[in-house]
Amino acid sequence: MSEQQRAEQRLNGRYPITLELQYKLLNKGRVEQLGVGRTLNISSGGVLFETDELLPATGPIELALSWPFLLQGICNLKLVMRGKIVRCDSGSRVIAVKAEYHEFHTAGVHTPKSRTMTAGAVS
Repeated sequence: MSEQQRAEQRLNGRYPITLELQYKLLNKGRVEQLGVGRTLNISSGGVLFETDELLPATGPIELALSWPFLLQGICNLKLVMRGKIVRCDSGSRVIAVKAEYHEFHTAGVHTPKSRTMTAGAVS
């Protein structure tokens, strides 16, 4: 079966979006390993991401993705997703995760990167 045929059989549409993420490998609810990566694509059913570390081919994982949109235009968001690693080819740093749970968390107020003058500042 070709990759295109396999993609057409997926239940959830995949969106090619790159987001920074942090992951936690879990074992009986305890964190075994922390790391970072970036998404290659995302759907409501899971995430395909890439990392610099080799990860196990199966097992529970939690992902925290930096969401690209602000809540009410001022608050950063993180998408927290828990699920299982369903594919990680031997020697590959590309990991497929099937989502079992997800929710958005607030992640602090967004501050623009523009310079602002403060009272009493001399130019």
